[in-house]
Amino acid sequence: MKRIILVISVLFLTSCSQTNMNSESESSAVIEQVGEVIDCTKILQEELWTGGISLDCLDQSQGAQLGALRGPMIVNVWGSWCGPCVEEIPHFVSFNEKAKDVVQLVGVNVEEANLQDAQKFVVANGITWPNLYDSDGRSRQFFGPGVPVTWFIAPNGDVVYKHIGVISSESQLIKLTQQHLGITV
Repeated sequence: MKRIILVISVLFLTSCSQTNMNSESESSAVIEQVGEVIDCTKILQEELWTGGISLDCLDQSQGAQLGALRGPMIVNVWGSWCGPCVEEIPHFVSFNEKAKDVVQLVGVNVEEANLQDAQKFVVANGITWPNLYDSDGRSRQFFGPGVPVTWFIAPNGDVVYKHIGVISSESQLIKLTQQHLGITV
């Protein structure tokens, strides 16, 4: 019995140390991508829109009214504490490099511990598109309770598709953009 407990303990400790080694190497790969906290002044919005939920920009410049957003736009709601959100970021980074001239990508960071943590996360993960900051979760009234969620917004402001859950590849994002916004990337 003691041998079985010893073997199980060794296996458990070995698996934990391997997980840490993988996390460190994954972290190193993420740090190599350099992002930038982008100002939100170029987010497409209806100028005369009033009311609704307003969020600040992650760079503390002009924010945005969520109901005033106009496309073609993809809005990705994320949190650094959300594993699936972190998993899909590389797909959005590579997609944005190809699509930034034909569709606007906007992030909404939700319920982060503080603004500085969100800014550091953006830079460390290669994010180079505007991000709005929702410190208290009020955007859940607009986007719903879970993350990640990705909205596809038409030029007239209509939400034409809501993808709930992780975007698992760049090709999936390209396909959804073609299918719901009619844009070929």
